[in-house]
Amino acid sequence: MATAAKRVGILTAGGDAPGLNAVIRGFGKTAISHYGMELIGFRDGIQGLVENRFMELTPAALSGILTTGGTILGTSRDKVNKYVVNGETRNMIGQVKENLEALKIDALVMLGGGGTVKNAKQLCDAGINVISLPKTIDNDIYGTDTSFGFATALDIATQAIDRLHSTAHSHHRIILAEVMGHRAGWLGLGAGIAGGADIILIPEIPYTVESVTATIKTRISHGSTFSVIAVAEGARNVKDTADMNAAELLVDTAKTPESLRAAKTHLAHVVDSQREHTFKLARELEASTGLETRVTILGYVQRGGTPCAEDRLLATRFGTTAADLVNKGEFGVLLAARGQDTVPVPLEDVAGKLKLVPTDHDWIETARKVGTGLGE
Repeated sequence: MATAAKRVGILTAGGDAPGLNAVIRGFGKTAISHYGMELIGFRDGIQGLVENRFMELTPAALSGILTTGGTILGTSRDKVNKYVVNGETRNMIGQVKENLEALKIDALVMLGGGGTVKNAKQLCDAGINVISLPKTIDNDIYGTDTSFGFATALDIATQAIDRLHSTAHSHHRIILAEVMGHRAGWLGLGAGIAGGADIILIPEIPYTVESVTATIKTRISHGSTFSVIAVAEGARNVKDTADMNAAELLVDTAKTPESLRAAKTHLAHVVDSQREHTFKLARELEASTGLETRVTILGYVQRGGTPCAEDRLLATRFGTTAADLVNKGEFGVLLAARGQDTVPVPLEDVAGKLKLVPTDHDWIETARKVGTGLGE
C-alpha cells in the first residue's frame, strides 16, 4: 500500500456518459474539503495526460456540475501505449510519468470504460498510482455490478420504446429501435423489458429471421397488427455471428505479421459487410410479414444530458469512496459496485475482460416468461 496522496490528477476517457461530472464533483469535494488534497484535472483524457494539458479543480470549479451532462474536462479514446502522433504510433507511458512527476502528482484517478481500465493497468504496471472508476452506458465492465451512466441511458431508451409503441400501433407497423451497448446486450435487454418490446435481440443470443418472423405472425394471429423490436447494436443473426467469430479468431491466432495483416483485413471486410444490419433486418421482416417496417436509431441521445437520480447517487458514492482509497494509499484497483457496496478490485483481475449478459440471466428468463421473443 502506497502513502497517501496530497496532489491528485483526474481525467475522463472514452465516450461521454451521464454522471461523469457527478463523479468529478464527489471525488473533488471529498479530496479537497475532507482530506486537504490538491486536485488537477487533465483535459481530453489521455490526450491531456500525454500533452500535459490540465486545469486546477477548485471548489468553485466543482460547483453546479452535479446535474450537468458530459464532462467538464473533455474526453478522448486514445491509448497510452499506442498513442498516435503525426500518423505514427508510440508508447507514451514514459512521457506520462515525466509529466506527472513534473507536476508532483501523487496519484491519478481515471474515469472510463473497458479501454480506460486497460490504460489504467498499463500505467499501474509502470509504477504510477492509479484508481479506475467504471463509466459506460453499456454496463459491460467486468467485475462491477453496474457502471454510472447505465441507469440514465436505460431510462432514455425505455422512454423511446414507450413512444414508439404509439406510432407502431397507429400505423400497424413493425418498428425496430436500435439501442446502444456495443458487444453487450444489457441496455437493449433492460430497455426492451422495461418498455414492453415484443421482441428483443441481443448479441449474446444470435437470432434467425425465421424466428423473429414467426413471433410477429403469432402476434398477428392473435389480433396484434404491430410489433416493437428492441435491437441491441451488437445483435447479429446466426450466420453473421459465426462469420464475425471466425474472423476474430483468425486475428487472435495469427502467428506472423503477414497473417495478422491478412486477418485484420478480413475482419474489417466482415465488419463493413454487417453495417446497417438493423436496416437489413427491417427489409427482411417487411418481406416476410407484409407489414410496413421502420427503423429508429436512438444513437447518442442515450448518453447525453442530465444524469438520473440513480446515476447521481452512484456517481457520488464512487467519487467519495475513491477519495477514501486515495487517502489510504490504495491503488492499482477498479472501484466496483457490489450490491449496495463499493469495493476495490485489482486491475489485473478485470483489465481486458468483458461483462456480457449470461444466457441464464434473470432478465432473460423474465423476458421469456412474459412472452417476449428473443429471436431464438
